[in-house]
Amino acid sequence: MERGTKELKVAALRNGTVIDHIPADKLFKVAALLEVEKCPHQVTLGNNLESKLLGSKGIIKISDRVFEESEVNKIALLAPNAKINIIRDYEVVEKRPLTLPDEIRDIVQCANPNCITNHQPVPTRFAVVKEDGEVRLRCHYCEREVRQEEVKIK
Repeated sequence: MERGTKELKVAALRNGTVIDHIPADKLFKVAALLEVEKCPHQVTLGNNLESKLLGSKGIIKISDRVFEESEVNKIALLAPNAKINIIRDYEVVEKRPLTLPDEIRDIVQCANPNCITNHQPVPTRFAVVKEDGEVRLRCHYCEREVRQEEVKIK
């Protein structure tokens, strides 16, 4: 391709949500988490796309869908540097980076096999602990901590 020319790698979206800057090795985990295979709307997945920031990235476009807060929190756990873009009439009307809340409820499984949440119908609660650039989750009930990359999403 000639220098200075642009190539559209992924089709434009009229209305919906774009999750951009997903690390290429996390794209299919994010797609599975969002259960895109069950989505009745058009879904476009792109992987190993060129990215100045990441080298290569993944992208998910879903037409006519806006994500719930719990879904956004799950994405943030897997791909904390991803960006969410809301599209209306082919225009980006909102761009937001993903950020984890101070507490995550009922979306992560506790790693402690003895934790009450693994034996009783108790919703999980985790405090988000950020120290020295590292993110860990601390269980409200047993206080077990897990690093962000070790989290098991329900």
